[in-house]
Amino acid sequence: MGMDAETTMSEENQERYRTIVGVRFKERGKVYNFDAGDIPLRKMDQVVVTTEERVAVGTVVAEMRIGDDRPLPPKLKKVERRATDDDIATAAHNRRQEDEAHAFCAERIKERGLPMKLVDVECLFDRSKIIIFFIADNRVDFRELVKDLVQKYKTRIELKQIWVRSEARMCGGIGICGRELCCVSFLNNFAPVSIKMAKEQNMLLNPEKISGLCGRLMCCLSYEHEFYSEHKKDMPKCGKFVETPMGRGKVVRQDVLNGKYYVSLEDGNEVEIAIDDLRRPKGDTGNSEESVK
Repeated sequence: MGMDAETTMSEENQERYRTIVGVRFKERGKVYNFDAGDIPLRKMDQVVVTTEERVAVGTVVAEMRIGDDRPLPPKLKKVERRATDDDIATAAHNRRQEDEAHAFCAERIKERGLPMKLVDVECLFDRSKIIIFFIADNRVDFRELVKDLVQKYKTRIELKQIWVRSEARMCGGIGICGRELCCVSFLNNFAPVSIKMAKEQNMLLNPEKISGLCGRLMCCLSYEHEFYSEHKKDMPKCGKFVETPMGRGKVVRQDVLNGKYYVSLEDGNEVEIAIDDLRRPKGDTGNSEESVK
């Protein structure tokens, strides 16, 4: 009787939680969250899910349990089932066909001299369509390439042009920070990134230092932009004159994180001053462009 009561309590406690699993469809692909429902899953289990566009087989790489009193993330899709042996065999066959189609497509692109870069090939789980992802600077007439592929694989062919940031997400990699690319690990959307963000964070405008593997400005430049913008609102810009306890001088550098300025005094010395100690000259609005004489 004690064991029955213990089992019942365990089952009741289990019902208070729901499981969300992170599923990856390719070895270096992005992780997507799904509602596992009442399907018991663990890491490395293979599952069949329905995304917004298609049915796919993926691997569980993360799991998280949340209480029944907490709402699920919006538009969260459910895991259809644990993958069967037939599902796994179909997925393996599709991967082999993707590799073959990638090699064939690259060969045809080269032979036809098409100005496009092949990025990836995806075969749908039901083999109803093969999607070719590519990059190109301009419009490409790929009608003959489509004919080649249709004749070879006897299925629907879709060519989808993507941009370089999407290529980085699909191919994956390690950033200069030593971590997996943000676009692969957690970013759902690409936020606009500008060179102004790098300037406001006092970063060296060296393309090698502020560019990601995609060749564009790093997505992480936008993470602290709001903080810098907010804390710079009341600060005189570099080149403006301020009054300090040591005399009048010109702001030459800002250290927003530590709340300090570096000021070049009129006697040539450079001093470090806390923001609270800085006072603008009377009547100075912060817009003067005069230089130290």
